[in-house]
Amino acid sequence: MIIKKFQGKTENEAVEAAKKEMGGNIVIMNVRDVKKKSFFHFFSRRQVEVTVALEEEGEKYSPVKREESRGTVPARYPLPLQNEQGEKRENNAVLEEKLDNLHALLEQQIQKPEEEKPKEEPEAPPSEFERLMKLLYNKLLDNEVDEKYANQIIDEMEKSAKPNMPFEYVLTNVYQKMVLKFGKSEGIVPAENGTKTVFFIGPTGVGKTTTIAKLASHFIVDEKKKVAMITSDTYRIAAAEQLRIYASILEVPFRVVYSPEEILQCLRAFTGFDYLFVDTSGHSYQNEEQKQNMEKIVHAVDGEAETEVYLVLSATTKYKDLLKIVETYSEITDYKLIFTKLDETSALGNLMNVKLYTDKMISYITCGQNVPDDFREFNPQDAVRQLLGEKV
Repeated sequence: MIIKKFQGKTENEAVEAAKKEMGGNIVIMNVRDVKKKSFFHFFSRRQVEVTVALEEEGEKYSPVKREESRGTVPARYPLPLQNEQGEKRENNAVLEEKLDNLHALLEQQIQKPEEEKPKEEPEAPPSEFERLMKLLYNKLLDNEVDEKYANQIIDEMEKSAKPNMPFEYVLTNVYQKMVLKFGKSEGIVPAENGTKTVFFIGPTGVGKTTTIAKLASHFIVDEKKKVAMITSDTYRIAAAEQLRIYASILEVPFRVVYSPEEILQCLRAFTGFDYLFVDTSGHSYQNEEQKQNMEKIVHAVDGEAETEVYLVLSATTKYKDLLKIVETYSEITDYKLIFTKLDETSALGNLMNVKLYTDKMISYITCGQNVPDDFREFNPQDAVRQLLGEKV
């Protein structure tokens, strides 16, 4: 009997390597996870090691299923083999006896006394730099930074690492690299001439209407700007009424529009205003008709006025769904980002994930329902400190 070990990224890859060398009649004895040894071994992906056996006389045996083999002695598999026509062999008793004998042999091989097994070389204890990198890596994953981007950050640090690099230097370097990944942040700025039309787009339920009220209050009270508000969200009566109430409190003009042409009419009617804030209806990224209507809305005043578009996203939305949302709106228009509901999550990884995926600027964040208090311009330094574990 021949017994050998093979490794691969997955169990299937290791088994294929075994079959390539030893043929298709192998029997899987054991499957276990192993790690490659490297300077950054704790970041390396696990390998799968498969131990297989081959009866030299060429007898065929049924393979052991993964769930019954992983880390254990293979269980008996009394399944009859089939001939080429798919008919069961009649000598089941003989086959089961052979399987019993094989399993007994394998059991003796696997359960040898510890001193008879080859001893692996002890791994060197991790350095201070390695421990710090592992800590930072785990902290990023805890904050739900996508594994791809977390590895990217660690890889960049590995390439720039120097022997005996001071702890403070490493931490400062990571901090600076992450701040640069977020890039600059800029909010709404006035038009060079005339009224700046600002569109707020995004899926239903992310807080667009409340965000508009917060921004309008800021520009009216703090910046002393003239703001008018309109909504094209005719699907949800409650949303339009909510914005009407905010406009009444702030004592600013408010209108409901039903077509792109009416947005242009409002722009011309509010000559002399600094900003025209446009609330839009949320729509599913899977609805093609709503997507086309949204495209007409956000391009309603092209050539007539300066515009900005803000995609409003919730920090609590699953990253997989966020990717589909940003892809859909990217097909409609260019935009900047606003993240809401930061008070409803302890993990801010989605901010970095979406930023790196879209390369769009993050302009504002909101962290509550209070108007106008629970919003601020996005600060990359604060975000990075929170991602690295500091409370801001």
